[in-house]
Amino acid sequence: MTQKTTTIIYRTGTALTSLWFGASGFFELTKNPVVWDITVQLGYPAHFIYLLGVFKLSGVAVLLTPNRLHRLKEWVFAGIFFDIIFAFVSKLAVIGLAATLDAIVAFVMVSVTYAMFRRLEAYSGSVPNSGVVPAH
Repeated sequence: MTQKTTTIIYRTGTALTSLWFGASGFFELTKNPVVWDITVQLGYPAHFIYLLGVFKLSGVAVLLTPNRLHRLKEWVFAGIFFDIIFAFVSKLAVIGLAATLDAIVAFVMVSVTYAMFRRLEAYSGSVPNSGVVPAH
């Protein structure tokens, strides 16, 4: 895969991830009934839902910052994965398997995006222990 293809996949994935989690964070902060009611049904308290919204919007801002904050982007990806995993398990336990489809799609989308992020980091040589040996 070329660096150009990797970049296109990464930027597309970042845009889709930012739309998905940005909308979700916005809906959590504005108490959108669809998002809010499901999250409450899963057993999460209001203060947690608001905090989740703040973290999602903050994470989107970091993801959309080009060519900077690489270490923080790693943390954002980790947070997104935790969010997806908790959503999957919570929905599976409370609502049922059919309600987990969005979490499965999000997991695949973010996994591909993260893989492309790591590949781009390796291309730039800015990743320690990335398996890329610098020329001497």
